[in-house]
Amino acid sequence: MSCNKLSEGAAAKFAELDTFIEGLKIDRDDERRRGYLIQVLHRAQDIFGYLPREVQIHVAQKLFLSEAQVSGVVSFYNYFTTKPKGKYNVNVCLGTACYVKGAEKVLAEIERILGVKADTNPTADGLFSISALRCVGACGLAPVMVVNGKVYGKMTPAKAAEVIKGIQAKEAAAK
Repeated sequence: MSCNKLSEGAAAKFAELDTFIEGLKIDRDDERRRGYLIQVLHRAQDIFGYLPREVQIHVAQKLFLSEAQVSGVVSFYNYFTTKPKGKYNVNVCLGTACYVKGAEKVLAEIERILGVKADTNPTADGLFSISALRCVGACGLAPVMVVNGKVYGKMTPAKAAEVIKGIQAKEAAAK
């Protein structure tokens, strides 16, 4: 990826990714390069927040792989996303246990507060994205909400609103 066409922030992100990849010491003849692909994609997603086509092409070039090989892995694994996410990823479990205990009401309240629907675009300020999951494996805590890896159990619409408003207040205070 040519850094002269990138914004300063994007160039810094590509440089960070390149440093990570170079640390793996992979060359064109190294068959292990395919084995590093998922690790590199995880790191790329951590850096960029998602895996747009430009990042996938860059990874393919750096690992001496085809774009199709990289794209195939990205599209196969649910963890990887090609769409931007918010700074805070709010996931609401809609698995059976959570659903029967009111998860759909929790999700509706979060969507109402943030003004975006689950599994669509992030909020206009880029702070939040919402996803509906099928199961997070915490059925005893149903209904469950997960924000950036932190699990919140026994959620109600009011508790979910408290969590979201708390994050919003923290972000406003940091400005």
